[in-house]
Amino acid sequence: MKFFLDKQLKLIMISKNMGMTDPIADMLTRLRNAIQAEHTEVELPTSLIKLGIADVLKREGYIKDYKSKSGIKHGIIKIYLKSGPVIQGLKRISKPGRRAYTGVEDIPIVQDGLGIVILSTSKGILSSREAKSTKTGGEILAYIW
Repeated sequence: MKFFLDKQLKLIMISKNMGMTDPIADMLTRLRNAIQAEHTEVELPTSLIKLGIADVLKREGYIKDYKSKSGIKHGIIKIYLKSGPVIQGLKRISKPGRRAYTGVEDIPIVQDGLGIVILSTSKGILSSREAKSTKTGGEILAYIW
């Protein structure tokens, strides 16, 4: 019995030390789950790309606000959601195994113009509207509608 418990404990310790393979997908999943559970806020580990995505969501009016807090080891982003169904759907497009890039002329239209595309460009993380106005293409991170 002791061997079995030791083996389980080692598996748990190994899984805690493993890094995330797709932190953007994790962010979108946490947002999706919080929206379905009707939470008012979401906490997630911080990174520069997640801060950029949260900034785009705020600029486009999909979230109320976000705050970045530094912890002892790692920082936390706290995203404050709007009440009501503002975000209907989130979809990760470019994945670690298969990247998706687009030029400014080929930026897709989401939900007949009611949604946005989040792009990683040379000018930072931008929405499709901002990328078209600055005439910049890039990697398609996600669709939000």
